[in-house]
Amino acid sequence: MFQSFDDLSDPSCGAPRAALLRAELARLGLDGFLIPRADAHQGEYVPPNDCRLQWLTGFTGSAGVAAILGDKAAIFVDGRYTIQVRDQVDLEVFAAQHLINEPVSDWLKENLLPGQKLGIDAMLHTVREVRRLRSVCEEAGAELVTLNENPVDAVWEDRPAAPVGQVSLYPLELAGKASGDKIAEIQAVLKEKKADACVLTQPDSIAWLFNIRGSDVEHTPLPLSFATVPSSGKPSLFIDGRKLSNSVRDALSELTDLAEPSTFKTGLSDLGKSGAKVMIDPALAGIGIADAVTEAGGSLIEAQDPVLLPKAVKNETELQGARNAHLRDAAAYVNFLCWFDEEAPKGGLDEIQVAQKLEDFRRETGVLKDISFDTISAAASNGAICHYRVSRSSNLKVPVGKPFLIDSGGQYEDGTTDITRTLAVGDVSDEMKRHFTLVLKGHIAISTARFPEGTSGAQLDTLARIDLWKAGLDFDHGTGHGVGAYLGVHEGPQRIAKTGTVPLKPGMILSNEPGYYPAGEYGIRIENLEIVTEARDIPGGERPMLGFETITLVPMDLRLVDASLLTRAERDWLNRYHARVREEIGPLVGAKERVWLEKATEAV
Repeated sequence: MFQSFDDLSDPSCGAPRAALLRAELARLGLDGFLIPRADAHQGEYVPPNDCRLQWLTGFTGSAGVAAILGDKAAIFVDGRYTIQVRDQVDLEVFAAQHLINEPVSDWLKENLLPGQKLGIDAMLHTVREVRRLRSVCEEAGAELVTLNENPVDAVWEDRPAAPVGQVSLYPLELAGKASGDKIAEIQAVLKEKKADACVLTQPDSIAWLFNIRGSDVEHTPLPLSFATVPSSGKPSLFIDGRKLSNSVRDALSELTDLAEPSTFKTGLSDLGKSGAKVMIDPALAGIGIADAVTEAGGSLIEAQDPVLLPKAVKNETELQGARNAHLRDAAAYVNFLCWFDEEAPKGGLDEIQVAQKLEDFRRETGVLKDISFDTISAAASNGAICHYRVSRSSNLKVPVGKPFLIDSGGQYEDGTTDITRTLAVGDVSDEMKRHFTLVLKGHIAISTARFPEGTSGAQLDTLARIDLWKAGLDFDHGTGHGVGAYLGVHEGPQRIAKTGTVPLKPGMILSNEPGYYPAGEYGIRIENLEIVTEARDIPGGERPMLGFETITLVPMDLRLVDASLLTRAERDWLNRYHARVREEIGPLVGAKERVWLEKATEAV
């Protein structure tokens, strides 16, 4: 299994570990410390040796931060994790706060005392974040102290070793563009910005630029590394040499100078000593990176990571790979749904068995590299936990009479998939059908949206919510995230969310996943992946409009649909979608599954 169901969280560890950390802080002359859920790359995907927040508090979510002072501590998580944090963390030790509504800065303003020293790891907090923290500390009369060594590491006795996953070359027939051409494209941006070099901290940016993939973190083929790219000449790639076979080393050496990560700060200092103007992304680069350049005499140009946008706008080879991966994945998923419909009503299934079976069907494709994240296999009240991770202690039976939520994906060499379906098990209530249909209306609104060039995800986000809002309902997460090309299942800078300010461009892949989660009862989410299409004329219109091409082709559970709530246009969309699923996926599954598919895609 690619997925583990071991219990990763133990709230009882919070008190003794907080005590150990406080003792270490006192030894260092610090009054407090911040522990983010981040590593030096500021990415979502963090290897076990960098899961400091989890070690200290027990919280396993993908976003959060803890603040610890001598007499109090708090953990801050966003709306996806407000239920989960209460299950995983000792709230007598760490007060649970909402990261957006009750941010760390407000808590520090209330609790920092004049003269106190608040420590941070210089590589784990971005330039932009440190500016805010310094302002807060100054306002409180306190001092922000940046550290080169993390005090958590000093008291974490069984800390895992750093990963040394093997790196592979990503073939041109899947990448669609040679690494040398990509480097030239980035160097042109640097010249335009009058930068002498840029620093890349995001492993997916580095993987895309050099056409490599790695295996340093779970479920995502990332090679943890840093890079600097000059405006002319060879880039430098700072990567553990143990990850490179001789053939990979030889191929990379033609493109870039290879160096060990331990020399990264020296490389930054060398740029500074040469008086270079170095581009960094203030939202992604740790303050330690900026300081290494400026303290050596260099200057900074703050701008978005120049790789993010080219990586997000997929070329036609990458898009066709994504389509192919989704066809393959959909066939596996239909096999799973047919099995689930037979077994779930019997009442014997549990969440772990469901997740295992879905992975088995994906493995049967023969080309599954990994799952793209831990499957969210969520029965009953667990479905109301947006990013629920099933473990042996939380594992529930799949009950009859409630929706079952399953959010999953696969990593194939030609594409990354991500799909959520909410499934009826037995007869469900009219209220459940109403909630599902309101979510479906929001999903259809995004899928059918037409919008002018320059439109951002924030402008579209309301479309997914408006019918829920009219009913006095909402969901506390974004509507959609970017997806990589055999890279991260979560990719920026594009997103459909209140905070999604980046204009959507043709070739971007985004998820479309509105939901609704009545606490303690069940969860509903419907997710497809969409490609932003080229602007096209609309009959009678004055300007061409962008739109979406849906590439996820799996039936939605019609037993949860209240057709009376759908407009004719929405019913037509649902029927066209299911006709397409039937036509494209039917030939890819067996006779028994085709019979099931015919019934599952009947016209509403």
